[in-house]
Amino acid sequence: MSMYGRDPWGGPLEINADSATDDDRSRNLQDLDRAALSRPLDETQQSWLLGPGEQKKKKYVDLGCIIVSRKIFVWTVGSIIACGLIAGLVTLIVKTVPRHHHPPPPPDNYTQALHKALLFFNAQRSGPIPKHNNVSWRGNSGMKDGLSDTSIRKNLVGGFYDAGDAIKFNFPQAYAMTMLSWSVIEYSAKYEAAGELNHVKETIKWGTDYFLKTFNSSADTIDKVVAQVGIGDTSKGPSPNDHYCWVRPEDIDYSRPVYECHSCSDLAAEMAAALAAASIVFKDSKTYSQKLIHGAKTLFKFAREQRGRYSPGGSDPSLFYNSTSYWDEFVWGSAWLYYATGNNSYLQLATHPKLAKHAGAFWGGPDYGVLSWDNKLPAAQVLLSRLRLYLSPGYPYEEILRTFHNQTNIIMCSFLPDFTSFNRTKGGLIQLNHGRPQPLQYVVNAAFLASVYSDYLDAADTPGWYCGPNFFSTQHLRNFAKTQIDYILGKNPRKMSYVVGFGHHFPKQVHHRGASIPKNRIRYNCKGGWKWRDSKKPNPNTIVGAMVAGPDKHDGFRDVRTNYNYTEPTIAGNAGLVAALVSLSGEKSGIDKNTIFSAIPPMFPTPPPPPAPWKP
Repeated sequence: MSMYGRDPWGGPLEINADSATDDDRSRNLQDLDRAALSRPLDETQQSWLLGPGEQKKKKYVDLGCIIVSRKIFVWTVGSIIACGLIAGLVTLIVKTVPRHHHPPPPPDNYTQALHKALLFFNAQRSGPIPKHNNVSWRGNSGMKDGLSDTSIRKNLVGGFYDAGDAIKFNFPQAYAMTMLSWSVIEYSAKYEAAGELNHVKETIKWGTDYFLKTFNSSADTIDKVVAQVGIGDTSKGPSPNDHYCWVRPEDIDYSRPVYECHSCSDLAAEMAAALAAASIVFKDSKTYSQKLIHGAKTLFKFAREQRGRYSPGGSDPSLFYNSTSYWDEFVWGSAWLYYATGNNSYLQLATHPKLAKHAGAFWGGPDYGVLSWDNKLPAAQVLLSRLRLYLSPGYPYEEILRTFHNQTNIIMCSFLPDFTSFNRTKGGLIQLNHGRPQPLQYVVNAAFLASVYSDYLDAADTPGWYCGPNFFSTQHLRNFAKTQIDYILGKNPRKMSYVVGFGHHFPKQVHHRGASIPKNRIRYNCKGGWKWRDSKKPNPNTIVGAMVAGPDKHDGFRDVRTNYNYTEPTIAGNAGLVAALVSLSGEKSGIDKNTIFSAIPPMFPTPPPPPAPWKP
């Protein structure tokens, strides 16, 4: 009997009911096993049948997934262990043997001078001096500024003293902060490499915090701004003030009146530029940056609506920092506000033909191209040439931007010794102020403009520029900047460094009240300090980093404390020095190409208007 079922492999499945017994099947399997064993087995098949002890005696090792030669297996494992031991030994030797590091190369002269030049701002601080100020002979001063003036009653503590006196002139002070911020925006990597980035940012913030106190910075509209704290006019008799008296700032006991102005376009626009530039420096601190931007907008609105110079004839500012016009500050301030906000209305103003004309962009003159606390046009033209080089906004800005760019090229030509726009001393110092006293503040500004503009051209893959038919490489600009700064640092006929504390031969009788009076716990009154002013001895305190006013047109210099035309430093001058030094410092040149554009939206230039329809 059989049963058929379906074979899952495709054929019929037959099951015999009367199949052989279990004993028969067992005998059949034994016969099959003997037959199979009678055949010779290869080595692999033999290894399957051997026990573990017997396999060890064989030539192969079973690793589960593969079977390898025992000899190869032993050599492989041994090699791995040996390599591990060697690597561990080498690591142990490297970690235990003392290392001999090659010392980094010493900082270049520009970096060394940069450290010192920034310290001057520490010496000029007004208000509560921080513990890390690093100027041992300075202390808290001006702690009642603004509050002691009964007509003001405003907290004006802080900021910087201008020079060798204790007056806070906000016009040059704002310019100094703008220049420092500009240098940080372009060369933050160089400041970082020199270990001075936090220091310079702290210096800028010390100034901008003070500026925010000088007007109602929370308002959108204002009608006045503080221009000055302290008085310097001595023509009205022996009345105690910051110029008549010779005392340490810490010992001032006379009144310090506050000068406010209600129509001061130049001052307000310069302060707006300072806050706008600083807002880019502090862009990572969003709250503070926005506070600076709001203040800058408020100040610039005030500058535009309440027209007038901050230093009218007869006023105290007109005697020391007289502003010749406010048009250059309009171009300068609107340029910085455009970079800080990306608002095209500011760019439209900065490139307005009438504004450029009033600012003097279309005419020359003996002082054309000379950057100073009074004339910002050369700097504004360089700053807006940057925009044309990299973003090229096109119509309707192109015409004036091209004019500014061309004028910048002409200014750079005038700096070169190949041309006679400016005389030079026998020692090589360019006479940007035409032989008048205090030349160095103008020289350092020109050195910075030349250096930063050469970096602009390099970053734009432009090898140089034309002066008439002649082509000059960017290296000519850097050479100009270096030779002028080298002169200031000691490469001059007198072999004197005009930066205090740099080199071995520098001015010892700096015109500076705090530096010339010892910190000996003796409080000198207004006239009591005159003996220190008139002393022929070196200052008891070294005001490190101060750049003095400089030599005369014959390379001569008188190290006399009472002659401020030779020996007085200013924060405006030192700001230009710091900017020039950082631009030249380090082994590599180069700017931060993009940070200044961070607030500017993507540009889609407006096409020019279509031509008039054709009429037959």
